[in-house]
Amino acid sequence: MANSLPNIGKVPELNKRLLITLGLLLVYRVGVYIPTPGVDAVALASFFKAARGTILDFATMFTGGALENFSVFSLNIMPYISASIILQLLTVVIPQLERLSKEGEQGRKKITEYTRYFTVVLSIVQGFMISIGLESMTGPSGEPIVIHPGWGFRILTTITLTSGTAFLMWLGEQITERGVGNGISLIIFAGIVARMPSAVGNTISLVRTGEINFLLVLLVIALMVAVIFFIVFMETAHRRIPIQYPKRVVGRRVMGGITQHLPLKINVSGVIPPIFASSIVIFPATVASFANVPFMKTIAESLSPGGLLYNLLYVGLIIFFAYFYTAIQFNPKEVAENLKKGGGFVPGIRPGQNTADYIDTILTRLTFWGGLYLAAVCVLPSMLVWKFNVPFYFGGTALLIVVGVAMDTAQQVESHLLARSYDGLLKKGKFKGR
Repeated sequence: MANSLPNIGKVPELNKRLLITLGLLLVYRVGVYIPTPGVDAVALASFFKAARGTILDFATMFTGGALENFSVFSLNIMPYISASIILQLLTVVIPQLERLSKEGEQGRKKITEYTRYFTVVLSIVQGFMISIGLESMTGPSGEPIVIHPGWGFRILTTITLTSGTAFLMWLGEQITERGVGNGISLIIFAGIVARMPSAVGNTISLVRTGEINFLLVLLVIALMVAVIFFIVFMETAHRRIPIQYPKRVVGRRVMGGITQHLPLKINVSGVIPPIFASSIVIFPATVASFANVPFMKTIAESLSPGGLLYNLLYVGLIIFFAYFYTAIQFNPKEVAENLKKGGGFVPGIRPGQNTADYIDTILTRLTFWGGLYLAAVCVLPSMLVWKFNVPFYFGGTALLIVVGVAMDTAQQVESHLLARSYDGLLKKGKFKGR
């Protein structure tokens, strides 16, 4: 990728896509600072300052500070992710949705349309519950957070937050279609990266006041570097299955007789499992934090990052979504059929169903280790961070999302450059032929 960087400026289409991506992400960051009407910003800031180390701090990181500012993007893209999870799970259960998923592009468009509608419904429910919770909350000094509580505030807040999520959903789709990278992932990426400078500044101030030992900061930096190297290694690691193609006589020439490899990544699902798991854990707990109900408060406290219940639930969800998303992304039967049609076979394995079972067995084992890797990276560094009272933005989940999305985007940029190189070769070949 480093060797390809000087060539980026030579590809007009890629430049246009990069500018669109940066411009839309800038729009997102501007919206983070547009407040929702009817809230006392000073009292809200005091409340979030007192809530450091809770699930609200985790949610603030994923929303890029929008929740702390209670901006129009406070719900962020999480309702859309939750809706996507539910629709994908229902695809396995409901035959009509399963048929739609197999109808190609038109079926996927229909499922995407259902996901959008369901996102709006979830946003309305979450926005309304948060507005009710805010009315009963006060700052540390007892000052009310909502200036004029009542149905006017609830309706206005619900409409504002739902509109913000719908706009972000559209923004993410535009980035995916017209820009570079996955728009939804890039929005989360931009939110985390934007919070890191303030986390670094906060850490420096804590070191100066003596609240954090300087040697501890060096240890955390060394841990971050080690985790980043581990993530890059695991994201590029794969198992190669040998594929043999028999010799064929075409006219007077002998074709084939070569051995190729089918690469299976250890982590096929990428950063999707931690994002899905976080969205399931964060927002129910966030809504419970805003609600002034004793048993919901207990739920929110038990789901605080670093706690035993939180870690167990988080690890279980990550491993589940690693298997679930891998099953959606990779179909062993389809791969086996394509190999059989092309005349390829795995040495020692009969073509067809036996090959599909063999690939499925290997993929299941790889996904198990991939799920453990994701869970370890997301939980273990975060436990150390919380134990030593270091800002949460240095946790493993944030690092995994930042590194994973950055690698995925870099690969897409490189694929654009590679396609441009092939186009150039084809044009030269046509010119010489003429």
